[in-house]
Amino acid sequence: MTHSHPHTDTTTHTDTGTGTTAGSDTGTRSLASARTAAVGLAALAALLAPLVSAPSVAMATERSAGAVLHVPADYPTVQSAVDAVPAGNTEPVTIALAAGTYREQVRIPATKPHLLLKGASRDRSRTVIVFDTPNEYGGSSGSATVLIAASDVTARDLTFVNDFDEAAHDVANPQALAMKTTGDRIVFENTAFKGNQDTLMTDSPALTRLSRVYVRDSYIEGDVDFLYGRATTVVERSLIKALSRGSDTNNGYLTAASTWKDNPYGFLITRSRVISDAPAGTFHLGRPWHPGGQPDAIAQVLFRDTELPAAIKSEPWADMSGFSWKDARFAEYRNYGPGAGITPDRPQLTDAEAAVHEVADYLAGPDGWAPQNSVRAHGTAHGHSAHH
Repeated sequence: MTHSHPHTDTTTHTDTGTGTTAGSDTGTRSLASARTAAVGLAALAALLAPLVSAPSVAMATERSAGAVLHVPADYPTVQSAVDAVPAGNTEPVTIALAAGTYREQVRIPATKPHLLLKGASRDRSRTVIVFDTPNEYGGSSGSATVLIAASDVTARDLTFVNDFDEAAHDVANPQALAMKTTGDRIVFENTAFKGNQDTLMTDSPALTRLSRVYVRDSYIEGDVDFLYGRATTVVERSLIKALSRGSDTNNGYLTAASTWKDNPYGFLITRSRVISDAPAGTFHLGRPWHPGGQPDAIAQVLFRDTELPAAIKSEPWADMSGFSWKDARFAEYRNYGPGAGITPDRPQLTDAEAAVHEVADYLAGPDGWAPQNSVRAHGTAHGHSAHH
């Protein structure tokens, strides 16, 4: 299929406000199933004066915790700004991107938490990070346009794209990630993720390690397994576009969760809207991913209070690699639209079950994390920021 980028992002935002929010892919899945910019010592000393008595030579290429790093004014690339953040920083660091398109891969290592990546304005289409590497070269981590291994990272007002052209390149593993996360307490606010297969991977460092990701007022598009991984992930008040692959029968899968069996919370898609250019009855809500045949990865996915298009199949869950969807933890609750329905092949939560499957339940974890209480106010009174 020939596919060009960017695709139309129709999410709208009408409110104003401010916000202060703060595993690995072990197997492949088929389509079917800068340098650091030099900083003058004098300028650096002035920047650090409130924090340290005197700058050291070793700090000449690193900005202090609490600083705002401007790209490209201070640093020519996003990666060079990340590289300038001191390892082990304990205070927030903002990397502020001017409007423009940054064609590069960005890697935020686990040693650099407490980062805010910020676009130029609330028009997220003005600030884009894009690259075009498929899974064929380096797996999911090597493919991802942006990889966030650190915890306590927020991205706001940005668009992330992997524009690998599947039709023009005959490769065995064309999965091409726009974003991969393995850190904990990750927030995406007013962001867009654009790609085809495997657009957004939210993962954790190991099967039994908890990582949490909160996506709000955002846009996600793709075709095959384009929201996947084992992290506990909430997508709220967002627009999800299921792209057609030109099939009359099967155009893809929205999710492919690999939740650890002892983790009750995998993916929650809530108060959102799914749209599609695929024919009616040709798209699945998801399938259970068991990386490397791992039996303890038991997918948990809930779509609730979300509008579903006619493209969604009447039997919306699919088997994967010999694992039955019926052994996974798939459910719906109060969905609506032409693609919604209640049948024996569409498990529904009871009201009592739904009461313990709210946003707060998914995100709280052992530390009471609640980013939903501090992100900027977007959306409309009835709970949807995404309109087509």
